[in-house]
Amino acid sequence: MADLVKEFNDYRSKMNEKLLADNNKVIKRIFNVDTNAYTEGALDVKTKELLGLVASAVLRCDDCIKYHLETAYKNGVNREEMMEAMGIATLVGGTIVIPHLRRAYEFWEALEEQSSN
Repeated sequence: MADLVKEFNDYRSKMNEKLLADNNKVIKRIFNVDTNAYTEGALDVKTKELLGLVASAVLRCDDCIKYHLETAYKNGVNREEMMEAMGIATLVGGTIVIPHLRRAYEFWEALEEQSSN
């Protein structure tokens, strides 16, 4: 199952390289703003990643959910915190979020499996 994490990161890296190599100023600026938005500020990184996770789940963006799950995991979010955040996302987004909740849980398990190896 840890291949799930590797496949996601490999594809994301490959395509980000291609997009940024195209030298589009608007895309580069959007990437930069996105990166800077999640740095330490009035809110800590862990909180910002959970906010990003909830927003991504409500918007039903599986790639975004995976990104925020992994970054949150690396910043010390535990399963209970992640599930509480996903519970809020499901409440706000409604039952249409449930398939994304399933995939998020599967990806979280893959992150845990990867770190235990």
